[in-house]
Amino acid sequence: MAAAENYPADLKYHSEHDWARIEGAEAVFGITWKAQDMLGELVFFQPPAVGAEIAKDAVYGEIESVKAVSDLVAPLSGKVVAINEKVESAPETINDDPYGEGWLVRVELADPGEAEGLLDVEAYKQLLSEE
Repeated sequence: MAAAENYPADLKYHSEHDWARIEGAEAVFGITWKAQDMLGELVFFQPPAVGAEIAKDAVYGEIESVKAVSDLVAPLSGKVVAINEKVESAPETINDDPYGEGWLVRVELADPGEAEGLLDVEAYKQLLSEE
């Protein structure tokens, strides 16, 4: 069952519909409810390798739905320290719980100050209303 539309206030949002949950020197990344809704049923997740360096605003992997293939855009820079293996084997988990069980990667942040350039929930909702 697909998740209901929501945008948690504790997350930081990227304009490309990716989110980051900052946890000290690390962050968890995922895609927003809007992104998974636009894509439809997800069928494949191609993550980066653990240990890979990813850069803010750069593509770090892709997800595929029955409709399209979409790039994942890193909201922040850092080194991948974990990949959600559940999503690798069951990508539809993102549709069911994009902010919980459907997280994608955990990253050790290169520059925690980059988070200041991301959108808070109100700014993200404003962006959605303008699309």
